[in-house]
Amino acid sequence: MESWSIEGGTALLEGALRQAAVALAGGMVASGPGADARRFDATGLLVLPGLVDIHGDAHERQMQPRPGIGFPPGLGLRDSAAQLLAAGITTACLGVTLSWEPGLRGIEAWRATLTAAEAARRAGATDLRIHCRFEADNLDALEELLADMAAGRVALLAFNDHTPGIVRRLPDPAKAAAYAQRAGVTVEHFAALAHRAAARRGEVPAAQARLAGAARAAGIAMLSHDDATPETRAHFRGLGAAVCEFPMSEAVAQAARAAGEHVVMGAPNVVRGGSHMGWGSAAPMAEAGLVTILASDYYWPAMLEAAFVLAGRGVLDLPAAWALVSANPAEAAGLADRGRIAPGLRGDLVLVEPDRRAPVATFCQGRLAWLAAGQAGRLG
Repeated sequence: MESWSIEGGTALLEGALRQAAVALAGGMVASGPGADARRFDATGLLVLPGLVDIHGDAHERQMQPRPGIGFPPGLGLRDSAAQLLAAGITTACLGVTLSWEPGLRGIEAWRATLTAAEAARRAGATDLRIHCRFEADNLDALEELLADMAAGRVALLAFNDHTPGIVRRLPDPAKAAAYAQRAGVTVEHFAALAHRAAARRGEVPAAQARLAGAARAAGIAMLSHDDATPETRAHFRGLGAAVCEFPMSEAVAQAARAAGEHVVMGAPNVVRGGSHMGWGSAAPMAEAGLVTILASDYYWPAMLEAAFVLAGRGVLDLPAAWALVSANPAEAAGLADRGRIAPGLRGDLVLVEPDRRAPVATFCQGRLAWLAAGQAGRLG
């Protein structure tokens, strides 16, 4: 395996930035370089833990770049893996929606994406994991998901509940057409599927209880998505979902933090200066301690940029801001072997040019996985 001595940079170690060399050997951060270590000149660069993305679904655009236009998941994930490396993301929990909808978010796409992700993980560098976003009313897929969880194919389980909102919007012709186009069916067919799914709402609590029990047995971290009220958050807390993902109000985030839970919001929210949905603004909530994790959501480059945006606001320094995109998501996902730079942890690093806030190199499990154009002169 590769052995490296990354020298001359400013490294994030034990919560502080300081001039220090970082050694990688055997896929891990090492206490010192081996005799055969290659040198990487990190002069002028920040040496930071690789980004851990707990929720990102930008890969969907590689599979369906336009509504109704699809490409094979294997091709889409190959391209996604390259983009992730260039964004400094060394662990990517791909948000794969498992819905009653056909097409991009249906059961066939679920099967194909799992298979493609497993192949891409073996062939690539970034640690690709499956974050199942299970739509509450998709009861026909329950048994298959339980089998996939038991087989170790699912890393995270999120409880989604978008069906009531979809049904409410169906009378809007534009909304209905957009849903149908994504699913690849007629509006009439989509509406019939939506109403059929909603008609089984009474079976949802028992299905969620089964999923939660299986997740607890398999050691799969659980999240609840788009919690509207503190009472909703409390319900999912009771099932064992200890992560609050994209709360719809500050009161929900406050309730989650009062219970000692991680709260996830989108890094694009920070970069853009607010939520595109009109919900809470993530930057001030992070500064108040109400948001502890920033995920890529739908745009991978936003993670790294968001940490620098927060540091530039002056409330959080860069080490504290970086924890929101590295150490904290690793902890929430149950990944104790990454998110920080310390001997014995995975050798996942991103080297960043601070003025441009741009990745220069990405190391995954001790290997140089990506290098920006024009930077080969840094290799020794």
